[in-house]
Amino acid sequence: MAAAEPATADSANPEPWKVEKTLIGKDDDTSTDVSGIACTESQGFPRRCLVIDDELQAAQIVIVEDGRLRAGQAIPLIDDTRKGKPIEFDGEGVAYADGTFLIIGSHGHPRDKNNKLDPTKDKDRDKIKASMTANSRIALVRLTAHQIDQDGNLKDKVAVPKAKLFTGLPDILAAEPLLKPFLNQRLDQNGVTIEGIAALDDTLFVGLRGPSLGGNRAAILSMPVRDILENRTPKARLHLVPLGPGQGVRDLAASPSGLLVLAGPTADVDGPYSIYRVTGEAAEFLGEVPPRVEDGERVKPEALLFLDQTANSQRVLVLSDGATEGAPRPLTIRR
Repeated sequence: MAAAEPATADSANPEPWKVEKTLIGKDDDTSTDVSGIACTESQGFPRRCLVIDDELQAAQIVIVEDGRLRAGQAIPLIDDTRKGKPIEFDGEGVAYADGTFLIIGSHGHPRDKNNKLDPTKDKDRDKIKASMTANSRIALVRLTAHQIDQDGNLKDKVAVPKAKLFTGLPDILAAEPLLKPFLNQRLDQNGVTIEGIAALDDTLFVGLRGPSLGGNRAAILSMPVRDILENRTPKARLHLVPLGPGQGVRDLAASPSGLLVLAGPTADVDGPYSIYRVTGEAAEFLGEVPPRVEDGERVKPEALLFLDQTANSQRVLVLSDGATEGAPRPLTIRR
């Protein structure tokens, strides 16, 4: 592998690509909670992709071109309600395999900012149960490139796909002795929280933001993607990846050079964000994600997409939670 200078962006503070039309957020407002992206095409432009906002029950088609994104049609994932109100799917990552988008929920404790909800003591524990039921699934959406037009909408006579739900991942997490003690715990208590998913060849990778294990290792599960697509319980393998003290997986992305990991703080704090290439339990540092501030607040990189590569480098697109429509930024990192 050819060497290159590590950790370079297109500029010290790369300008976000323009988003045409609107990435939809909560209450039909503009999204500020983008959390995942994947495309039907692995390389080239334009690309037909699906973006998730973790406050919604739906995903949204997006056409990715070199220099801009064009927002398209929304695709419903779930319709769960509680007391007549929609429950968030809490979608945290998107992968694409064999004509199917896989959108993963966080599988974690609801992140109530005031720490009011307790799964055993709180009078509103039914709310926790309902939320965790909604976010403890993988939504499978069968949608191929030829079904999507150039504006990001389904072509004439193409019915809106109905998501199928895979519900077996909580049992897989509970079967892992290193993860079981952290199930149903809050994020600020190092609880299990999933934030990344990617399909590479015949393997599906699921990346955990928490728990941080052994002080500096993040958890990634690998399993046959075919088992998920065909609703079989897969045999999973746990990989402990050295991303650094207090660092977890914020997203995963497939690339020609292998599995890319967007790493960031496990806890809900400011901290460094970096990109690695991971093979098994080895992690190779590829570059840093320059910080970005919007409305006085530092945004949190949450979504990663491989764009293209040269002999020595590769370009990726990073979208951030807390930024208007994800503020998609192209970064150049080591190949």
